[in-house]
Amino acid sequence: GSFLRPEYLKKARADYEAGAMSAEELKKTEDKAITELVAKQKEAGYHVITDGEFRRATWHLDFMWAFDGVGHSKTETGLPFHGEAAMIDDTYVTGKISYKKNHSFVEHFKFVKALEDENTVAKLTIPAPAQFLEQMIMPFAWSNTKKFYDTQEEVAKDIAEGYREFIKEVYAAGCRNLQLDDCSWGMVVDPAACKLFGVTPKGLEKIKEQLLEINNSALEGKPEDLIVNTHVCRGNFHSTYASSGAYDSVAATLFAKENVNAYYLEFDDARSGGFEPLKSVSGDKKVVLGLITTKSPKLEDKEDVIKRIHEAAKYVPLDRLYLSPQCGFASCEIGNKLTEEEQWAKLALVKEIAEKVWG
Repeated sequence: GSFLRPEYLKKARADYEAGAMSAEELKKTEDKAITELVAKQKEAGYHVITDGEFRRATWHLDFMWAFDGVGHSKTETGLPFHGEAAMIDDTYVTGKISYKKNHSFVEHFKFVKALEDENTVAKLTIPAPAQFLEQMIMPFAWSNTKKFYDTQEEVAKDIAEGYREFIKEVYAAGCRNLQLDDCSWGMVVDPAACKLFGVTPKGLEKIKEQLLEINNSALEGKPEDLIVNTHVCRGNFHSTYASSGAYDSVAATLFAKENVNAYYLEFDDARSGGFEPLKSVSGDKKVVLGLITTKSPKLEDKEDVIKRIHEAAKYVPLDRLYLSPQCGFASCEIGNKLTEEEQWAKLALVKEIAEKVWG
């Protein structure tokens, strides 16, 4: 969902933060940048369009900030990624969490919806409910959250209810393609997962059920024609990552039981393991193979990628497999370490390989 921000947009946001630009002027700049981005997506031959997350500081936290009972402040330490701390706002509970109507993301979606044509569909990316929950109940956060909640189950209930309200509102605005971005599963498969969550191996199994339950609960009663996909991530900040681990240990929950239409899965390096866990993907769900990395400008070898697609087809039929980059190009404003030109070269490569494999 995310794209590298053009320099003039980065400057505008900095000016706004410094009080040198009004909110109205910033919105005009964002509108211009998004209109140009969508035109480039169409020119590149893509049939799903996004706003590149150009109105957000981060891929996930801005969504949470629009709920009642959620506060944030500038971080002093950042989140530990490999080689660099992600300096994104500390986000925490300030009261009972509830949905606040007229969520900013609904307005953001309406702008992209208006740019649809007969060949394109607007997609909205938001953090998964599990991601929201983990933000508030991980060991580093629970000491604050328990000032307002007696149990983690109560937190999950309020978050899921809020998502159901948001889904109603964004569906009414015309959204038919919603993507839930989710790093929580990436943390669960990490070798240090028990330490991260402060649990035993048995406790980690309960965490998996907790993640599955809130994601499915949030989707209860959704309209039949609303496509909901999920992207499983291991962290994507300035070309660094947060976690590692194969999908094997979550296949029986995530792949078999989560009520989504498709999984966007990272497979761009050895940190993601092999394709065998895909045999647990249930029903007619689709799998989007993230074989093209957004963390490096180096273009992948076409034949190597095609070979890997056919390896994955041993576990999921080829007609239910797709190809994409492993993640966005700029999950946060800072973006990954490549140029806009290199970004579009990556997307051209994805399309070229897909057309060769599927016609």
